[in-house]
Amino acid sequence: MLRGVLHRARQRRRWAVEGVAVLVCLVVLISYLSTRSGPEPDDDRAGSGGVPAGVARSPGLPAADGRTGEAGPATPGLRPRQRPPSPEPTPSTSAPAPPPAKPGALALSVSRGEMPAAVDLTAVGTKDWVHWGERGGRSTIRKRSGSGEIIDGGGAGRRVGWDGNQEYVRWSDGTPERSTNGSSNGVYTCGAGNGFSLAIAGSGEPRTVQLYGGIWMARGRLEARLSTGGPASTARLEDPYTSQSAQFTIRFTVPKGARLLLNWTVEKVFTSHCGNVGLQAVAVR
Repeated sequence: MLRGVLHRARQRRRWAVEGVAVLVCLVVLISYLSTRSGPEPDDDRAGSGGVPAGVARSPGLPAADGRTGEAGPATPGLRPRQRPPSPEPTPSTSAPAPPPAKPGALALSVSRGEMPAAVDLTAVGTKDWVHWGERGGRSTIRKRSGSGEIIDGGGAGRRVGWDGNQEYVRWSDGTPERSTNGSSNGVYTCGAGNGFSLAIAGSGEPRTVQLYGGIWMARGRLEARLSTGGPASTARLEDPYTSQSAQFTIRFTVPKGARLLLNWTVEKVFTSHCGNVGLQAVAVR
């Protein structure tokens, strides 16, 4: 009798253990089936971290995963989170660069810079050069065997010689004075409206002119124009209190027989005691 009771107790425990094992298996099976029926990573319902199959995630920061704030409308043939390829760059619509100027075409420009402490007229005036004031207000020295392109046209006001310029000029191919190691001489003229008139003969080829001048308690105005007509170009130099020198660079092209016309004049004075413009030299290459 006691043996039968013990046998039935052991049988009930075995059924309980087997029941628990079956229940655990059912739970695992249901969990597995639920996972298989969930949304695919490429589905629209997937979270923002989904990456299309076969595409590696960027190793950079999270914002570098190829995503933007706006996915844009869907495009046929692309997965929902893919973007269409960038369009080809639009051809530039800017105007083409103008063709280079033809040989012999009219050209004119004027710029101003600081005059060097020493100027070698022989080096910068390969075509021609002229220096004023070496022997007084009417004195000129020219390049020996020069082209003769520089023409002194005079100008309003009385020219006065001056030997106190801070910058020096030198030359080794001059006439009537063959050479000098350094000259501070020049000429000047006082009063508003007075100055110097010069001309440079044209040849049809580009020419570069260097004019070395200065002012004292005045505003000087350099006007350049072509004898053939067209717009003028100007540059100014001003000092109300003392003297100042400058190197003016004029680039021009005119046909043979035409001229570059230069007027270096006193535009305004800041003293009643001879506010003036001065001239040392002009060189052409």
